[in-house]
Amino acid sequence: MPEEKFRTEEFKVEGEKLIAKIKELLHEGNIRKVIIKDKDGKVIMEIPVTIGIVGVLIAPQLAAIGAIAALLTEATVIVEKEEK
Repeated sequence: MPEEKFRTEEFKVEGEKLIAKIKELLHEGNIRKVIIKDKDGKVIMEIPVTIGIVGVLIAPQLAAIGAIAALLTEATVIVEKEEK
């Protein structure tokens, strides 16, 4: 079996722009995991993203992210992507 390779990208966003950034990243594709941290570096939410989950199945997670975003002034989004 070939070894899977991954890379991570990190983005700092304002709380109110959190959902928009996550939707943008999900539409780019090849994402395995999304991690949201508060400004102190504490992990708030970790979402594994499976191929094909971007549609209706991720809607509950986006609702939860919206509630979290209302409480955060700044967040860090860490995205684990598959290497092509």
